[in-house]
Formats: sequence, C-alpha cells, structure tokens
Amino acid sequence: MTFFAPATSGLRGTLAAPPDKSISHRAALLAAMTSEPVQVTGYLNAEDTHSTLRAVQALAAIVEIRDDDILFRGPGLRAAAQPTGPIDVGNAGTLLRLLPGWLAGQAGGVWILDGDESIRRRPVDRIAEPLAQMGARLDAREGRFTPLTIAGSRLTGTSYELPVASAQIKSCILFAGLLASGATRIREPGPSRDHTERMLVQAGARVERDGDVLTVHPQDELEVDRIDVPGDPSSVAFHAAAAMLVPGSRLVLDGVAVNWTRVGFFRIAQRMGAVVVGPLEEPQDGIPAGEPVAELDIADSALGGTVVEAHEVPLAIDELPLVALLGCFAEGETLVRGAGELRLKETDRIAMVVDGLRGLGASIEATEDGFAVTGIGGLRGGVMAAHGDHRLAMLGAVAGLASREGVEVVGMEAAAVSYPGFTADLERLLSPA
Repeated sequence: MTFFAPATSGLRGTLAAPPDKSISHRAALLAAMTSEPVQVTGYLNAEDTHSTLRAVQALAAIVEIRDDDILFRGPGLRAAAQPTGPIDVGNAGTLLRLLPGWLAGQAGGVWILDGDESIRRRPVDRIAEPLAQMGARLDAREGRFTPLTIAGSRLTGTSYELPVASAQIKSCILFAGLLASGATRIREPGPSRDHTERMLVQAGARVERDGDVLTVHPQDELEVDRIDVPGDPSSVAFHAAAAMLVPGSRLVLDGVAVNWTRVGFFRIAQRMGAVVVGPLEEPQDGIPAGEPVAELDIADSALGGTVVEAHEVPLAIDELPLVALLGCFAEGETLVRGAGELRLKETDRIAMVVDGLRGLGASIEATEDGFAVTGIGGLRGGVMAAHGDHRLAMLGAVAGLASREGVEVVGMEAAAVSYPGFTADLERLLSPA
C-alpha cells in the first residue's frame, strides 16, 4: 500500500508530458506494417506498450531500441509471420482490439491472441462483428472473450455503422480496410480519437472523411520514415487535476498533444471553472497528417458542477474518473451520461470509481451509463483499491493529495501500465527545488 498525504503546498513547476500511450501502440503497429525502416521517437516505456513491441516482434518485425528512439524493420502490410504459440497482449486492450484488423486480411495465416486475467474479461465481439462482415474468420471464447483465434482471409470492403463512438473499433476496421478489396466506409455516431487516421494519411494511405463517414481504400504498401510520439494528455490530466484541487498550485505541462479528439477533459474542466491556459486544437473537418503539441498552464481553481453529455464521452473517456473527483470539490452537481463504455475497461470503472470515492467520503451515485456527484467541498480520505487498474491507482493518489486525511492506495504498482514515473513526478512537483 502507498499512502498519499494531504498536500501541504501546491504543485509547482514544469512537467514534461510522458509519451502518449495510444499513439505509441499505433506507431509500433504501423511501423510493423511497413517493409522499410521506420524511426519512432518518444515511444512510451511502459508495460502496455512493451506488450505491443513483443507482439510485432512475434510477427517478424525487427525492433532495435536505441538511446533516443526505436528503429523498426517490419515485415510489410501482408507478410506477418505466424508464431508457434499465442501472442500475449498482456493488459493492453488497445493492442487486443487493433491487431486483429491487420491480421484478419492476411490469407492463409492463423494467429491466437491472449492476455492476462484482466484482458480475458474484456470483450472483443465489437471488433469481431465488422471483421466478420468483411469476410474475416474469428473464433473467441464464449463468442466474445480471449483467447481469440484469427484465421486470415480475403476481405471485402464494406459499409459499417459503429454502434458506439470508439477509436479502437474504428482503427481495427481501418487496418482491415487497407487489405480489403474495394473501399471500406465507417459511419461514426460521434467523434472519437483520430490518431489512426492521421497516422495512415502520414504513411500515404488513402483515407477520407466526409462528415461522420470515414472511407479507407485498399493499399499496396505503407511508407513513412519517422513517427514522433507526443506527450500524453491522459497521463498528465492526473497532475493537472491535482493542480486544480490543491491550493497554491501553478503547473506548466510541456509538450502535450492537444489534438481536439483528446482534450475533452481539459474542456470539461474549463467549463467547471478550472484555469487551463493554452491552445487546445479546434475540431477539424479533414484529416491532418500529424499531431499538434502545445504547452498548458494550470492553476488551482474554484469549481462548479457540470453535465457531461454522451457526445463528449469518447473525447474524455480515460479521464472521466477525474471528472468525478473534481465533482467532489465542485459546487453543485456533476453528472456524466452516456459513459457505459467505462464498464468495459480494465475494471467496471463506473462501479469502481463510485465505490472508491464513496469510501473516501464522496456523495456519488452510479447510474446505468455514468454517475452523479454532489459536491460537498472535498473528501475525507481513507483507503482506495486500484483493482489492477492504472487509472484508478492514479485517481487514488490525486484524491489523497486533495483530501483532509490522505488516501492509502492499495495496488499503486498498477500505474506502471501506462505511467511508470507517475509517483516520482508527483513528488517532484510537490517539492520543487
């Protein structure tokens, strides 16, 4: 257990955002899909992203980890090797849902994906349905869980309407569409992270957007020399939330990706009254080739409650636990709707966030697809279990700093899944030189 005492001073200083986890996964996969060398800078050094490196190595990519970057020499779009045993995705849900899109279109190959106990509880039926519609052959335990067997097939382009806005499902279909015959069209019910589209455009793929419809065309090969991974807004959101809540804070976040599909939390926080100064990208009509990066200035703030609607959820899905925490300190009620997807993360995050914060003194109730928080001016403190979920671990740490009595986090080591240096960075900002 790790105890996080109430902060006696504000968070001060500059934090270089750790590399983005979502983009790191995609960079490794895209680099493996090319047959020429690809230099990836800023790749995240964490458990989840190491799983992706091991996975592409099992598929015949050569991965050379150097001092300042990683050099990939991939097998190419249609030449992934067949390992003798299952590919272990560890706890990486992004890898589990994206990789099948690439493998499904490679006729004649057979691959098995498996992972840890947590990943075995995460469903894959939402990717299996569109891939099957394209002609893929997948077999999952009980029809929806790992181990997942993928038998490569000749795919045909299709038109598919996503049941929910999901960057992972969308990305899986985009990868499959590269290998299909004919165009593949994806209709989104709302915006979601667009890193895959941007990266594919950068690699020369023909991907187009018309309103809420994405179209990807078959591709002979992908070509990109270098991919730069920017700072992760989801990781530094925890330090930002701490700075918003702890009096006397003034925090500068350096090198943060401000892609408009990733900064939903910061926009929600601004609406609640948080001081967030910096250029957040505005929604884009087309598909830019690259990620915008900026500096954000955060200060402690007086907060008010807000309502987070369903269309905002995909743009802040990983930070919604922090919205619940801010709501505990805000005046009035904070309500999150349309976030049922949280029940399908490493844990049932709705249940775990509600139970965890309530145990610290919060006035919070779960709903079917979200939660309602009544601001009571703060939290008492106590014990919070991470349940193996990295974001719950970091949530407990921030809650401890802002609480009256501190928080004992059980399972703090889970933070290493996405942010191994989280605690060290937090301590440095609380004790600036």
